[in-house]
Amino acid sequence: MFTEIHRKVSAEHLRRDAFLYVRQSTARQILKNAESTKRQYALRDRAVALGWPIERVHIIDHDQGRSGARAESRDGFEKLVSEVVLGRAGILLGLEVSRLARNDADWQRLLELCALYGCLVGDEDGVYDPTDFNDRLLMGLKGTISSAELHMLTARLVGGQRNKARRGALEVPLPIGLVYNAAGAVTLDPDPRVQASVRLIFDTFRQMRSAHAVQDRFRREGLEFPRRIRGGAGKRRVIFAPVDAARIAQILHNPRYAGAFVYGRSRVIQTTNSRRVLTSAREHWQVLIKNAHPGYISWDEFESNEQTLRNNLTEFHRGRPPRGLRKQEGLLQGRILCGLCGTRMQSRFEWRDGQRIHYYTCQESPADLRRPPCRWIAAPEIDAALGTLLLQTVTSTAIHSALSVHDELTRRLEKIHAQHRRALEQLRHRAEIKRRRFVNCDPDHRLVADALEADWNEALRQLDALQQEHGHQLEADQLRLDEESRTPLSRLTRDFPLAWNDPCTAPQERTRMLALLIEDVTVIQGDTVTLNVRFRGGRITSLSVRRPPPPQRASKVFPEAIKELDRLLESHSDSEATACLNALGYRSWLGHPFTTNRVVTLRRRAGLKSQFERLRARGFLTAQEMARELGLCFAHTLRLAHTGVLPTQRCGKAQRVLFAPLNGAVFIRGHGGYNASTPPRLIPAAQSSQVTKTVRR
Repeated sequence: MFTEIHRKVSAEHLRRDAFLYVRQSTARQILKNAESTKRQYALRDRAVALGWPIERVHIIDHDQGRSGARAESRDGFEKLVSEVVLGRAGILLGLEVSRLARNDADWQRLLELCALYGCLVGDEDGVYDPTDFNDRLLMGLKGTISSAELHMLTARLVGGQRNKARRGALEVPLPIGLVYNAAGAVTLDPDPRVQASVRLIFDTFRQMRSAHAVQDRFRREGLEFPRRIRGGAGKRRVIFAPVDAARIAQILHNPRYAGAFVYGRSRVIQTTNSRRVLTSAREHWQVLIKNAHPGYISWDEFESNEQTLRNNLTEFHRGRPPRGLRKQEGLLQGRILCGLCGTRMQSRFEWRDGQRIHYYTCQESPADLRRPPCRWIAAPEIDAALGTLLLQTVTSTAIHSALSVHDELTRRLEKIHAQHRRALEQLRHRAEIKRRRFVNCDPDHRLVADALEADWNEALRQLDALQQEHGHQLEADQLRLDEESRTPLSRLTRDFPLAWNDPCTAPQERTRMLALLIEDVTVIQGDTVTLNVRFRGGRITSLSVRRPPPPQRASKVFPEAIKELDRLLESHSDSEATACLNALGYRSWLGHPFTTNRVVTLRRRAGLKSQFERLRARGFLTAQEMARELGLCFAHTLRLAHTGVLPTQRCGKAQRVLFAPLNGAVFIRGHGGYNASTPPRLIPAAQSSQVTKTVRR
């Protein structure tokens, strides 16, 4: 054996250096498998026995604690390959093939480089020459076996994990609000503040039906949500911080809060330079066990939340705000249906001339985006008709239903106050602990005592700030509950129309009261708009609303405005005529102030000519035409207009210039250029003959 080894090691190999590669896959193997590490470092003596001086045997152990399944992120392996390519390596030593690479592709690539640059490969069993067929075949088999061994180890681990997951006994990281007890079972978090925070998320979403609306309420009320932070030595601690919509959506999508054990919700895709985690659809989940442990909501409510979030996401990608109680106008938002295609119409608005124009639109029917919307209708007329219907048909039962808004507001404020009280108790407990640490500190240790005292003072300041904030919030909520809820709702029992038409009543409150009484409204458009109103309980009522005239009929509705516009266009541009019409009190067919675009549309439909067309009809010339008539260049003509020699008229936002007709006038060029005493001028037609005779003399 030694004869064969020495025969493979040539003088050319000995002129280069020997490199020993040392690697363990994990930090635990480094600590527990110390003998394997010693065996790897002992190969340095093997290199010395083969003829390499000890000072030319280099040890590469940069990849300790890293897996050999991939060559990426292994600096030591990359350095080893670079030494082979540069021709500095005479032999590569490793305890076994799996130490160099557990990926068959990386192993074969390394053998190709070693064969190309004449480098030997050695392990605990012997020395191999990659250029020799038998050695190359043997090393290839070893690499394949090493790769298969890694696959079998992974399959065993994953198989055992899946088998345990099928029984629901696999311990996986739990979301905030759920913990493992001493027996290993999943229970609700014993911290009452954490429990109340999680329940408040689901209670708020049950009302608002939007993750962003839940985020807005938490920020508006100054509430915080717990977050679990992993510390050292396996310790975990919980902190409270503001919550965002993404975190709320993650909580709503998590089936563990519904008491279900789930395994295989996501899968990892490993590429060369990235690692992506993809969420799988429910039909592709490997394990789903319902009612496996206590939860915060039921499974039916979880599925309802999933459907709501999917609808919100679909509307978001189509450029629409999600359904729910939004901070915008629209009494029927989320409850109005299109009578043509049967889908829900969306509440939209736009700004025109500083005014908010609100309407309902249906975008579901057209498959081609170039087609117009399926239906749209102005919202104020529909909202006014529904408000009148409610005032006419409201009953005592509906009044009691509307009063439930007051009870709901009271319960929500109680939950918020309970959250603030728990936060105060937690801060008091921390301040008390820091006080005890300061009191029990040895007075001789002044530096430690000063640090503990500063820490105690900081805790007291935080406690005082939170107490003041909670006191102000409590006073504001009590005032709000008394003046904004109890008084209007008490008047509601006596005079519902007064409360409904009260300008202090927020649009969101009207929408909520309407939702307690009406299920949905179907809009059928024709010469008049027909509203089929379905009340809670199944009763259906129909009413008709006058449809506003379309833009095509605008010119027939306001003949006096068109007559005034015809008069103004004789001496004004479109924008100037718009300002004059608004100043005179004229309005469009929708009752809005005129804009330049509306005036242009009205002028074209009425068949009126613009100021430019009227000036051209009176003989006004363009700059090119005037230059040809005077026999001057274009630039010279513009200079004469700028100096006032040639009269001009501006039109069309003062960007187009027309020259007044000459009407027999004579243009005198002048003498000696522009600085001479006789500058160029225009002589009227009455004096043109006399000027011509004078010029001839």
